[in-house]
Amino acid sequence: MRKIEHIGIAVKNLKTSNELFEKLFGNPPYKQESVESEGVNTSFFMNGPNKIELLEATNPESPIAKFLEKKGEGIHHIAFDVENITTEIQRLKAEGFIVLNEIPKKGADNKLVVFLHPKSTNGVLIELCQEIH
Repeated sequence: MRKIEHIGIAVKNLKTSNELFEKLFGNPPYKQESVESEGVNTSFFMNGPNKIELLEATNPESPIAKFLEKKGEGIHHIAFDVENITTEIQRLKAEGFIVLNEIPKKGADNKLVVFLHPKSTNGVLIELCQEIH
């Protein structure tokens, strides 16, 4: 893992949250995107070298909707940038981590993504991200 790629925050209302984070950072989101396969709308903000992703559910069955129902708004995941997601999956499985989706899927912001189960990461959902070339 090379660096923290972004921190994902689950929100109930993307428009309201965009306004809040725009005031917080002094800049609007640099990108907004829907990921239909995950049932989310996303916004990305830059704060110096750090990236924040806001996630709003688009349907009640999406992982974000379920998270919001259980825990409310807040930090959903921490994403790490990796050079080779396939190699990293194999390495982490060998170390005993539980990989939720062993086949990387297309996520937001032009990334292939895989998630590690919070049961194997001290309660934190970890996302691995590899830039799609």
